[in-house]
Amino acid sequence: MLAAALRFSLLVELLVYGLAASRYLGLPAEQAALAAICTLLGVRAGFIATTYLFAVAHHSPAPRLGACRAAAMAAAEYLAFLRLFLLIQPFERLWMGADRLEKGRPVLVLVHGYGCNRGAWWWLRRAFERAGYAVATLNLEPVYTGIDDYVALLDARIEAACGETGCARVTLIGHSMGGLVVRAYLAARGESRVAQAVTIASPHAGSALARIGLGRNARQMEPGSAWLKVLWQQRLHTPFVTLRNSHDNFVMPQDSQRLPGATDIVLPGVGHLAVLFSRKAAAELLAALSMRR
Repeated sequence: MLAAALRFSLLVELLVYGLAASRYLGLPAEQAALAAICTLLGVRAGFIATTYLFAVAHHSPAPRLGACRAAAMAAAEYLAFLRLFLLIQPFERLWMGADRLEKGRPVLVLVHGYGCNRGAWWWLRRAFERAGYAVATLNLEPVYTGIDDYVALLDARIEAACGETGCARVTLIGHSMGGLVVRAYLAARGESRVAQAVTIASPHAGSALARIGLGRNARQMEPGSAWLKVLWQQRLHTPFVTLRNSHDNFVMPQDSQRLPGATDIVLPGVGHLAVLFSRKAAAELLAALSMRR
């Protein structure tokens, strides 16, 4: 559903930009098409720049990055945004195909974040499979419903993965809002199926950026929301790891990614989406997983 919506919105956006360039600037068709593409890329650059302005305004204390490293971080985040929302997620079925769940391998269930689909895991899924894991993914839909509404979807995917591989327990890995879905699942369904839980850049204490998001899930991710207060009372028994971006541009204050009782791994100088394509993040995740293997 999200993939189709992304394809449709991209087509409409390009048509609007192209028609505007043709009508108001008098450009011929070829130049109008190029202007439409450049405008689309510029709008995406403006969006990423806005997230970093929010991040600076609501930042947690963190080591300062030099100008070159900060620019490289922002550029990598912009490219990750383009890769995800222009190429991979609109054509998720083409990029991802079906999950390959081989018997005898430990199972990871990957839970994507807000406004995304399973295509977000395209790069990391390959890294996990090369390391010897069977990897299951799912789409959290509808996109803008409450986080608790995703628990049944996750439960069904876990049971299906266990049935297909013969395993008794899985490791849950959630990116961004996906980490909250993991916690909601543990609170609602218990821990019997879960050997370990890992969150990547998840807003455990909310994010200021959620205030401008759409949907009930965005309201739940606002700092101090009633939903987060209830979830915060959860006591962790499953081994839990949080991979925290100290310079995150979507979860802010960045210390909102901390979770009491969890092993905290700090990954500085990487963006919220770029972490999904980060070799360093993959290495940290695989190291954390190997401790339970």
